[in-house]
This record gives sequence, structure tokens and C-alpha cells, in this order.
Amino acid sequence: MFNPEFLTTDNSDGTEGNALIEYLQEQSPEVLQRVAKSASTDIQDIIKHNVQGLLGMLPGEHFEVKVTSSRDQFGNLLASAMMTGYFLRQMEQRKELEESLLTDKEMSVNPDDLNF
Repeated sequence: MFNPEFLTTDNSDGTEGNALIEYLQEQSPEVLQRVAKSASTDIQDIIKHNVQGLLGMLPGEHFEVKVTSSRDQFGNLLASAMMTGYFLRQMEQRKELEESLLTDKEMSVNPDDLNF
């Protein structure tokens, strides 16, 4: 699911590295795998669709697509995908909470009263 090898960067050109990528490089592969696996398939599908939309992906069966990017642009894409994932997970948790409150007759609330 998650390939930590994509984080390998070469700063031999003297440019400053991306702080987010550097942070991710410091994490163990087990931690990265655990975080990646914690996302539901719905969240994974949304992020995949979002990233493909940003990159303008064409169907692989008909086209050979190659994407090039600078380190900074790739870091921005990675940060965007991560923030999208955090946002979607929070919304998923809110949905689960609302559903559990609505199904519990003792704790039943009006959905219109759940304005946060």
C-alpha cells in the first residue's frame, strides 16, 4: 500500500530539502505502514481520485503516462494529500458518531441540532 522508497531524495545539488519529506524519512517503515493502513478504503479511494485529478491521469491501458515534478512541487502534493486524508478521517469519525448517536434511542438527537 505504501512504498517508503519514494521518499528517497538527493540533496547533492545543494538545495534545501522539503521538511515534510525529511520528517517522513525519519519514520520507520512500520509506522508509515500502520498509518497508511488505518485509512478506510473510502478515504483511500477519494485521495487516489483527488491525486489522479491533480496529475491529470490518463487510462494506463491506452497511454504511457510519465509525470515529472520538482522536489518542492512533489512535497506540496504530498502535503495536500495528507491534509485531505486527515480532513476526510475527521469527517468519517463525525459521521460514525452521528450515526451511533442517532441509533441509540436513549441518546437520540435531532441531526439539525449537531451544528459544530
